[in-house]
Amino acid sequence: MGAAPGRAACNLPRPGHTYCQEAFFLLTSNCTRCNSTRVIPFRVHFRPGISLYEQVVYAATKAIIAGQLRPGEVFPSVRTLSKELKINPNTAHKVVGQLASAGLLETRPGVGTVVAALPESSPAERTNLLGSDIEELVVEAKRLGIELEDVLRAVSAHWQRLTSADDSSAGPGREGKGRR
Repeated sequence: MGAAPGRAACNLPRPGHTYCQEAFFLLTSNCTRCNSTRVIPFRVHFRPGISLYEQVVYAATKAIIAGQLRPGEVFPSVRTLSKELKINPNTAHKVVGQLASAGLLETRPGVGTVVAALPESSPAERTNLLGSDIEELVVEAKRLGIELEDVLRAVSAHWQRLTSADDSSAGPGREGKGRR
């Protein structure tokens, strides 16, 4: 099937989901199936108003933390990220650089860029890493007038969702609850 005039063919043909208007997709991100391919092992939900770089870094980090990408697995190359996510190669390079500097990726000669094993650290050290992010969450919740109980409930729900993703991604020979 060819693409209709003015429309781009969807990366992942699915029944009842043949075409996406690329401009509409980039502006509204209503299509979440076009921005994830078999080559890219995570989904990016592009949203207006947030830099593409930040969105791709977040999606990749989430996939690593949730266990969708395991230590030692090959991470997509800059060229692959650029082509499949339809982003500038410089942006893709910046994404890989950020993930590497955060310790989530490492470069191995002859293999390429792979997902790094998360370093051992104490619970206090790991919690301290979230200090500024927690402060931002609290400030934003207070600005919006959200009660502490509602914030805790929302955090708990997201925690459970990611834990479920981690458990379900564990296949034969993989432990689902490896990091806690």
